[in-house]
Amino acid sequence: MTDFDTPINRFGTHSVKWDSMESAFGVPASDGIAMWVADMDFRPPACVQKALEGVLAHGVYGYYGDDLAYLDAIRWWMKTRHGWEVERNHIFTTHGLVNGTSMCIDAFSKPGDQVVLTTPVYHAFARVIKAAGRGVTECPLALVNGRYEMDFAAWDARMTGRETMMILCSPHNPGGRVWTVEELRGVAEFARRHNLILLSDEIHSDLMMPGQKHTVMAKAAPEIADRLVMMTATTKTFNIAGAHTGNVIIADPALRQRFADRMMAMGISPNSFGMFMATAAYSPEGAAWVDELTAYLDGNRKLFDAGVNAIPGVRSMPLEATYLAWVDFAGTGMTATEFTSRVEQGARIAANHGDSFGLGGDSFLRFNLATPRAVVAEAVARLQKAFADLQ
Repeated sequence: MTDFDTPINRFGTHSVKWDSMESAFGVPASDGIAMWVADMDFRPPACVQKALEGVLAHGVYGYYGDDLAYLDAIRWWMKTRHGWEVERNHIFTTHGLVNGTSMCIDAFSKPGDQVVLTTPVYHAFARVIKAAGRGVTECPLALVNGRYEMDFAAWDARMTGRETMMILCSPHNPGGRVWTVEELRGVAEFARRHNLILLSDEIHSDLMMPGQKHTVMAKAAPEIADRLVMMTATTKTFNIAGAHTGNVIIADPALRQRFADRMMAMGISPNSFGMFMATAAYSPEGAAWVDELTAYLDGNRKLFDAGVNAIPGVRSMPLEATYLAWVDFAGTGMTATEFTSRVEQGARIAANHGDSFGLGGDSFLRFNLATPRAVVAEAVARLQKAFADLQ
């Protein structure tokens, strides 16, 4: 069994999550807990470590070639874990999925266009859209009994006619929703109705809580293949985000050519270390590790939810996927400044601010639970103490 309990000191290792915590949030490095950036405090499976050790032992770090094993590892994973058949020539490798998103915006829209986001949603989407000279059309998710649902009628009313793309986060970050087949088909129909290229970011698709099942958009709505772009990666699943390796998968020949042209124009080629790591990760050994990981994350989720939900007015959204808890402080009656101060200065925890995720996020904070269980327990104890006057 994999040891997820032993702490690994990440301070002084150029970790954004830990080494930038104090400058970003004012949470002291001396005893603060970093629960913001979405990477894990766990080592990847041994097969990934072994692959890198083989590269280091060889000692020559040249250009990566002969990518058949890499492509077939992706195809094997998608077929065995998700029942999705992928062709080799449909796969493009980008420098992570934020880069992949940016490349898609560049390839499939033009300056002045609007891109649809279902907010609150991963903050990097809006950042790269705006940096590219496009606008964001926010289609807020409906909060129904503490859980996000899609409101297509309300979204239809928000369309301006300038939208050309839509980005779906599936599973949803930060809410942890696993969208149903019916919901995914609704998104596909919405994209068709408004003539949108649909970009489905499925980077969290392997991180399912027990009893949950992810459905790949390409399987849920094959009829929209002519407007669908899929994005997947090993990086979140195996905690190798520093490899900056992601996949843009496009079945439609015309869309694929447009993307290939932009890749060529920008001189994009893969990071060889990421290719070796991804090939090793997408394997039976990697799959067994993911199964152990998700069981452990489920234990962390239960511990965190029980402790946080015991604080009056505080509610953690039921987590169906990812390792990111989305916690609503609206019931406390506090302003965002007040409850955030209690978390950062009182509990000495760095968590993502909800307003950075767009409309609907103001009363929330996002907490990363992918850390040893003792750290989660300490975070819960600190939060309960910081809000003790509400008990």
